Amino acid sequence: MPNKLITVALGGNALLQFGQEGRFEEQLDNARRTSRQLVELIKMGYKLVVTHGNGPQVGAILLQQEAGSSQVPPMPLHACGAMSQGLIGYMIQQSLINELRSLNLNIPVATVVTQVIVSRDDPAFSNPTKFIGPWYPEDVAKEKMDKLGWTMKYDVGKGWRRVVPSPDPLAQVEIEAIRKMVESGIIVIASGGGGIPVVDEHELEGVDAVIDKDLAGERLATSLGSDLFMILTDVEKVAINFKKPDQKFLDVITLAEAKKYYEEGHFPPGNMGPKVMAAMRFVEHTGKEAIITSLDKVIDALNGKTGTRIVP
Repeated sequence: MPNKLITVALGGNALLQFGQEGRFEEQLDNARRTSRQLVELIKMGYKLVVTHGNGPQVGAILLQQEAGSSQVPPMPLHACGAMSQGLIGYMIQQSLINELRSLNLNIPVATVVTQVIVSRDDPAFSNPTKFIGPWYPEDVAKEKMDKLGWTMKYDVGKGWRRVVPSPDPLAQVEIEAIRKMVESGIIVIASGGGGIPVVDEHELEGVDAVIDKDLAGERLATSLGSDLFMILTDVEKVAINFKKPDQKFLDVITLAEAKKYYEEGHFPPGNMGPKVMAAMRFVEHTGKEAIITSLDKVIDALNGKTGTRIVP
């Protein structure tokens, strides 16, 4: 049985499928299905750290804050990120515990509300790219840009969506606490939604942004000495020339090949770009492998049957 540590980064589809309303019951049901896949890794003997996106959830929380602002003071975006960490962590944590109990596995699970350090000078603050919240038709999007001053961009194949700054993650503030928990055998859910963005100048201070969960997941995986970094998304494999006549799915590629494709512009920002960048960084920083695949193919990808594997 392997006694290796896998850091798994769950995409937004793990909790909210495209086209769903976002009701709590929908998201909890998705979390339960996700947990069944994750427990398969645990049954194989792997230790697990889980991180996750929060784009749909933090966008919804922000909308709720704005809608209720005439009655209660709205919370800033970084505080909404903290709310989403607690909400999503709760759903995954409960689902994992229930799934483990059904198999008579007594493994503790805990969510760590995680702050992630960014730089106030990060150029992302002047070029928002991170999609949050629901998708809109073009006419509605333009109306919201005019009336509310939102920055919105087209999310390929889905519709228009709000974008916010996504600065590069530098380090998790709570990394030593997370490390001690992992070493003691706890399944940890951490750095959710990329973590709460904070600057650490004279003291820690939240800033309004949403960090990319895959880039933050790489920092987490590398800092913990993970043996493998898995990014689970809504596609089975990464493609070059995506949705073009010469589209090609990638199986095993070297770090050098991944860099070449990245520089050629095959992986757009706000979509596959951060996933490939995060995988490349993990391989470069650790000399180990990273896998990008879909949630339902996690075991097949681990066994080399599918997925895109980036190797040194």
